[in-house]
Amino acid sequence: MNEPLQCEFLLVRYVPDPVKNEFVNIGVMLREAARPEAPAVRFTKDWARVRCVDPDADIEMLEAMETEMRRRFVEPGAGTVPLMKTIEDSFSHQLQITAPKAYLAENVPAGMEQLMQLYVEPRKSKARQILSGRAAIARSMRMHFEHARVWDLMRRRIAASAYTRPGDSLRIDCGYRPNGTIRMFHAVSLSSDVELAKVLAFSAPSLRAGVGRVENAELELTAIVEPLRNGNGEVAVDSDQVTQYRFGVEVMEAQQIRVLTVNDLERVAETAKRELRV
Repeated sequence: MNEPLQCEFLLVRYVPDPVKNEFVNIGVMLREAARPEAPAVRFTKDWARVRCVDPDADIEMLEAMETEMRRRFVEPGAGTVPLMKTIEDSFSHQLQITAPKAYLAENVPAGMEQLMQLYVEPRKSKARQILSGRAAIARSMRMHFEHARVWDLMRRRIAASAYTRPGDSLRIDCGYRPNGTIRMFHAVSLSSDVELAKVLAFSAPSLRAGVGRVENAELELTAIVEPLRNGNGEVAVDSDQVTQYRFGVEVMEAQQIRVLTVNDLERVAETAKRELRV
């Protein structure tokens, strides 16, 4: 049996009002005691608790900070102390880092998973732990891109208004530009919200024209949906939902939106990895 790994962990906290000193744990930094200059970093993917304490929280900024922390910690000589001071100084104490605590882990990935469950991820009943609909598709999409190590290189929550017109509230989940084509990906649940398929189809022509005008590039827009059939090849929904599902696919494909399922995500992520030269 391997000896436990001597580690230290620090929590990243969001503090919307320093006077009240209320906070929400949003992330974990975990480092080997022998290598304190190179911690692993992970933030939550579920921002519901942050929005409960601060409906106006800048989620994009918090996600960007996770990316920046990961990037900085892989730079030679970056160190943790200067970056943590920069974080706290730059965000008026809305982000705080706790003092390090000793921790024994089987390995860093396993320790990170356990600490996230203990301190960060909301406690839910087993019945609620299973995500469904668009949330499940979006999480699966992010997990595959993270596994391919391209998530931090991608643009996220891309504002359609940058390409269409002011006031357009649509935000595309993620995308990247490998060459003269911009690839964008958006989670769409055809079993729970076929209206989003119609919204995406309606937006596609103006989004495509805007990308050509602003970026001088072609747009490849991909909708990621749940599969119609389960692992046994059986239709996973009833007849009315099948009709709705096929309607959603046809509506999007009519506007040149590529429709793939979550079963295609491994291949999509590998393509991104190759094109981004990771």
